[in-house]
Amino acid sequence: MKQAVEIAKQVTPQQVQIGPKTAPRQIDKGTATVVNALFSELQSIFPAWRQAWPNDKALESAKKTWIKGFMAAGINRIEQIKFGVERCRQSGADFAPSVGKFVAWCQPTPEMLGLPCADRAYREACANAHPAASRDWSHPAVHHAACETGFYELSSLPEERSRKLFERNYAATVSMVLAGEPLREIPKALPERVSVCTPEVGRSALAGLRNALKKEARA
Repeated sequence: MKQAVEIAKQVTPQQVQIGPKTAPRQIDKGTATVVNALFSELQSIFPAWRQAWPNDKALESAKKTWIKGFMAAGINRIEQIKFGVERCRQSGADFAPSVGKFVAWCQPTPEMLGLPCADRAYREACANAHPAASRDWSHPAVHHAACETGFYELSSLPEERSRKLFERNYAATVSMVLAGEPLREIPKALPERVSVCTPEVGRSALAGLRNALKKEARA
């Protein structure tokens, strides 16, 4: 990636804008340099890249579109871009990926960060949730996700439910590790089913409460 940065000279910061034409947003020099470097890498990786970007105009337009895609997906760190480039090299494809596919490739798997895959992490968490377990953890991220899920939930809920809870928490934990952030509490997911009290039910409950208060006052 560093070599590509050094040779990226095709687009200046003023050429790359985000948002509607009536309110252009200039991209800083560093962002433009990274995008130029990225496309230089893509051109060297995919021999049929001209199928997607046949001329300079198409290439310039693609760079603008990709920056928008990065912003929408929260791709804002060079480490994320590097993961995407590495996945491009591993793909073995001739044609350059779409921005959507590249964004997906910017999200590293746990294994790419030196963590166990989600299935192995879940099995480890379930084993360590047993009261008699030695609780040796392969990585602090697995322990964190297990604690956020709850040892009781891991040992008592049906696998389908406990796995879903754990994998959600593990994915959030992996994101913290990628960002170099301290492991912190993960907001609980909203319940799949929410009971909604209708006005009729509410009025009935209030009427029952009033009657109970009246009876208590008479006693």
